[in-house]
Amino acid sequence: MATPPTGVEAEPAEQQTGTQEPSASARIVQIRERIDEIDHALITLWQERAALSQEVGATRMASGGTRLVLSREREILERFRVALGADGTQLALLLLRAGRGPL
Repeated sequence: MATPPTGVEAEPAEQQTGTQEPSASARIVQIRERIDEIDHALITLWQERAALSQEVGATRMASGGTRLVLSREREILERFRVALGADGTQLALLLLRAGRGPL
């Protein structure tokens, strides 16, 4: 009688990488490891940026300033648009929202 699986079982290399060719599969695994490292760094930086942006807003409001500085938001949107195109604009909008909350 077979026992039920106790956890996630390893998948064949083809299912993990989309290829059965060993050297290509190994390279894909290597590239994905670097992608995972970059993702971790991006998440950490995202969280740090959001916290700093929230601190700027709280400091500004506590001193009688406005909740937002639209010229600063436009500057950030433009920086990301120039560097990354239309996707950059969308990324900047998400970053701004993470720091200040929804409008």
